[in-house]
Amino acid sequence: MAPAGNAEPKDLTAKDAFDRIGKIVQGIAYAEASKHGGSLKGSLSKVNFNGETTKVTNPCELDYNYETSVTSGHSYPCEGRQRVRFSDTNQSYCYRSAIKGNDHNSGSCAPFRKLHMCDRNLEEIEPEKIISTDNLLVDVLLAAKHEGESLVEKHKKFKQENSNFNTNICTVLERSFADIGDIIRGKDLFLGHNQRKKKLEERLEQMFKNIQKNNAKLEGLSIEKVREYWWALNRDQVWKAITCEAEVEDKYSKTANGNTTLWNDKCGHDNDNVPTNLDYVPQYLRWFEEWAED
Repeated sequence: MAPAGNAEPKDLTAKDAFDRIGKIVQGIAYAEASKHGGSLKGSLSKVNFNGETTKVTNPCELDYNYETSVTSGHSYPCEGRQRVRFSDTNQSYCYRSAIKGNDHNSGSCAPFRKLHMCDRNLEEIEPEKIISTDNLLVDVLLAAKHEGESLVEKHKKFKQENSNFNTNICTVLERSFADIGDIIRGKDLFLGHNQRKKKLEERLEQMFKNIQKNNAKLEGLSIEKVREYWWALNRDQVWKAITCEAEVEDKYSKTANGNTTLWNDKCGHDNDNVPTNLDYVPQYLRWFEEWAED
C-alpha cells in the first residue's frame, strides 16, 4: 500500500479536478507575474479621468456613467445584451464561424450563458484612451460587476421557474469570471455573431501595447506575457467585482483530498484569495463540462 502522502488525489466532480490542476498553473503564473507587479498591478485609487482621480476604491461602487474610459455614450456593460441568461431550450452555440478553431465537422460549443456577457463597455473603449493598467482595470471591473449582477438576478428567477436546475450561483459566477480572464488574455474562443468579438480582441491587443509602450520596465516581454501577467495580478479584484451582488448565503465550495469541503460566504467575496482556479483551465474543457451539466 502506498504511503498516505503519495495517495492519488480524489476528485468528486470534473470541476474539482479542473480546479486542482488549475491551482498548479495559477501558482506558476502568479510567481512569474509578481516580478512585474509594480508595472501591471492596477489600483482604483490611481485611476485618472481627464486629470481627476476617482474617489471610488470599492469595485462594487463603480458607476458606469462616471468611472469609465468609454466616450461613445455606450458605457453600460449590459447594453444590447439579451436579458435571458439561462435557458432550458437553447443550451449552446456551435456555429463554425462563431467559435475559433471550429471546422465543418467538429469543435467547441459556447454555453448559453456566454452568448450575452456584459462586456459592451470594453467593446466601446477607443484603444488610445488606455495607457495605464489602472484605467484598464476600472472598465474590466465594471464589466465584471454588471456581469455578476445580471447572473445573480437571472439565476434566482430561472431557479424559481425550474425546480430541477441545481447549479450553484457561485459556480455560474466563476464560469463567467474565467471567460473574462480568457477575453483579457486573448484566449477567448467565442467570436460571436458576425465575428463581432474580433474587434474587441483587436482593441484589447492595442490597449496592452499602449500600456507596455508607456512603461519601460515591460520592454522585452511579449504582448502575450503582458496580458497573462496583468490577469494574474488583477484577477483578485475582478473576483470581488463579479461577486458584488452575491448574498451571504451563497456558498462557494470545493473538495480537497476528496473529503474536505471549503465554504465561503458571498461566494468568497471577502476572501483575500480568489477561491477558484477555473480561469486556468482551457476554455473548451470548461464549456464542455458546463454543456454536459446543462
